[in-house]
Amino acid sequence: MPWLAALRHTGRAGLHLERAVGDPVRAARGAGAVALVVFPVLALLGPVQATSAAMGAFIAGTATFQRSFRPRRSLAVAAGIGLGVSTFLGYLAVGVPGLFPVLLAAWCFAAGLAWALGPTAGVVAANTVTVMLVVVQLPVSVPTALGHALLCTLGGVVQALVITVFPVKAWGAQRDALADAYAELADYARRLRHDPYAIIDPAPLMTARHAAALTPWQERRRPPELHGLRGIAERIRPTLAAIADPELGAAAEGPERDRARELLAGAAQLLDALARAIRGGDPVAYPKSAPAALAGPVGTVLHGPALRAARRLTTLLSRAADSLDQSGEDTLSTPIPGSGGALVRPGLARMVPVALRTARRQLHGGSPVLHHAVRLSGVVTAAYLLARLTGLHHSYWAAMTAAMVIRPDFGQTFSRGVARVAGTVVGVVLATVVVELAHPGTWASCVLAVVCIGGAYLTLRTGYALATTCISAYVVFLLGIDQGHAVQTAYERILMTLLGGAVALVGYALFPTWETARLPERTAEWITAVGRYAAAVLAGYGDPAGRDPRAVRRALLDLRETRSAFLQARERAEAEPVSHAVHSPQLSRKQLNRAREAVGHLSRVSLLMEAHLPGREAEPVPGAAEFGELLAEATAAAGAAVLAGTPVDFRRVRAAQQAWEEAEALATDQELVLSHHRPGAQQEVVRGGMRLLVTALGELERALRKPKGPVPAGSAPNSSAPAGSAPRSSARQA
Repeated sequence: MPWLAALRHTGRAGLHLERAVGDPVRAARGAGAVALVVFPVLALLGPVQATSAAMGAFIAGTATFQRSFRPRRSLAVAAGIGLGVSTFLGYLAVGVPGLFPVLLAAWCFAAGLAWALGPTAGVVAANTVTVMLVVVQLPVSVPTALGHALLCTLGGVVQALVITVFPVKAWGAQRDALADAYAELADYARRLRHDPYAIIDPAPLMTARHAAALTPWQERRRPPELHGLRGIAERIRPTLAAIADPELGAAAEGPERDRARELLAGAAQLLDALARAIRGGDPVAYPKSAPAALAGPVGTVLHGPALRAARRLTTLLSRAADSLDQSGEDTLSTPIPGSGGALVRPGLARMVPVALRTARRQLHGGSPVLHHAVRLSGVVTAAYLLARLTGLHHSYWAAMTAAMVIRPDFGQTFSRGVARVAGTVVGVVLATVVVELAHPGTWASCVLAVVCIGGAYLTLRTGYALATTCISAYVVFLLGIDQGHAVQTAYERILMTLLGGAVALVGYALFPTWETARLPERTAEWITAVGRYAAAVLAGYGDPAGRDPRAVRRALLDLRETRSAFLQARERAEAEPVSHAVHSPQLSRKQLNRAREAVGHLSRVSLLMEAHLPGREAEPVPGAAEFGELLAEATAAAGAAVLAGTPVDFRRVRAAQQAWEEAEALATDQELVLSHHRPGAQQEVVRGGMRLLVTALGELERALRKPKGPVPAGSAPNSSAPAGSAPRSSARQA
């Protein structure tokens, strides 16, 4: 995308407003907590101290609105502590000539590394930089620095107390995440009725997994209905695909396909009912037609793998409904004993060493987080020093703007830059007009500041430009309690905002982190991960008695993470003003899209085979585990070939699959009539799965083939495919 087109696209994205607002009750609660801090401090200590307390309460409240599954009170306390430390150190450094820019650069570097912990930590850390810049401008002596730091921390503590005393939709984030997963499964079941190769978005399942990680405090208080349902959802997903698939499930046409559609329709209704019950904490209520469809005589119509998948689906749905029906009366506060399989999230105190280890792992040249930390430190410090040269009293707004604008990727940085400038200009102008016309006193200014805080909390989901308007007006009213010349102050703030935004955008352009250059790496990781997942599934057929269920689970989670990283990098790359051919010479855009479809097909086939994994008492399928190991090695080599820009080669896998089929056919011909316990059903699944896997590998070869130039010696013809492989129509993306 050319630079002008990229700037136009990101500018429009920054100014776009969603037709959505936050929870008014939560917004009022957050603003009320700020009021509980500001007005008493203003009455007892004065406007300077009230400003510090208000800043701490506001930023701590903002932290609780971030997308996080930690207890909101812990987010508020952590933000308050961070604000107190940054303010105290800032006060100590500002009195020593030349020391504050050094501290600012070091603190910004640490704030940039905080993105390794996730977006919530990164945003909160960036907010501590802005508060440091604002509060240290207030006239105060060094001995009282500790008092101002404690007031900032007090704001976070009060927010935590208000959240504890007045909870709003307790466990709402976890409920919504789990309900979204079941709603996505319901939509997936409906789409499978008409398209047996339909894809599912794994993002809701990934989010539900993140939501299921609990701190010790949460584990003791988790609602019973949130226990175990996520695991059931994970098992429902492959079962739905196994019923609909024409090769390894119901027949493509005829009564069996009609019965499969009925089952999928009934499952969709049940899954929707489960999603509604989980989201609201209510009993399960669903149409009577759904249980009738699932309880019908499946055995008289469905056969083989489709019958086994249908029975497993009805069992899983019944288990999920029973899990909700048997939950306790008090679903919000009933403590339950922790289970050994619970996902553990460190508490607030234990997060410090975890954060240090995570940040230390980012200290290498190829880390995008390290690049962002260096860029944030340099941009904010440069904006601060340049603004100081102007001699304006409100020069700190430049560095504050730069800290809030800069983000790890191009799209967010430039869209936020436009939104920040536009929102700041509008907010400062409107607030200044109110100050000039109404001349509010100290207490009235505090009231207006609290109102603006409520507006900012309410519009966080609407768009960054509108939220910035409210925040800018809040800062104007808050700092206006110490009377000054309003028009001159507004002029300086707007000018410094423009300077800070320009420095941030230019800084990113000079020291960018292009996701386009990382697309081959993300593609290679995805290819390697899907090979490990397929190998783990095949190992379950090769040794049912000794298989480790956690191995398949770990491989699936790794596959989801790599797929998500690939899609995120691809989305960000689409908005970057760089040449794909220059920054990603290993893969063209066409190759990238075709490779994505082929890897998606590999994922889907592996998922279908996982749905039919045999029990521990089943007979092993000879050669399945060995084929899986070979497949894992071949996909790892293919990932390395993508990074090196060389053709991939799956000849060994094709040869192994053909040899396995010949050996299996020979063994079948030599066998006499065996008992009904003969493991032919599992062999049938493995045989069909191997054929589909090899077909998908052939597609991946064709996708990664260079469009021009001779093929290097030793590489296989990419167009070859094994005899008897599945038809091309089955190679759609999973």
